[in-house]
Amino acid sequence: MDRTLITLKGSSQAALIDQDIAHIGRVMRPSLHGDLGGPILPAAYWRKRLYQLLDTGHLSHAQLCAVDSLLLQIDEFDAAYQRAWDPLMPAVSSWAHAPRIAVASRHF
Repeated sequence: MDRTLITLKGSSQAALIDQDIAHIGRVMRPSLHGDLGGPILPAAYWRKRLYQLLDTGHLSHAQLCAVDSLLLQIDEFDAAYQRAWDPLMPAVSSWAHAPRIAVASRHF
């Protein structure tokens, strides 16, 4: 069975890109929030998908704005996820950088 490369032109490609952006917009946030086990698909996966769309080079201004908005949402998620872990970080890392307290000698 021969496989031939099907190239899409014009409105067909734009429609597929629109559908892909809409799909990512619907499923990305629930996927990132996931469940008790963490994200279902990590932020890196969604960034890769969005960068692949940008790499096509055929995005309209509206599509570029939509992809940019989704990338900003990923950045916000990453920042919130990091803030959720920040309270734990000083407790773990503070031992290595704890200030040394000089103990006064009782000898005069």
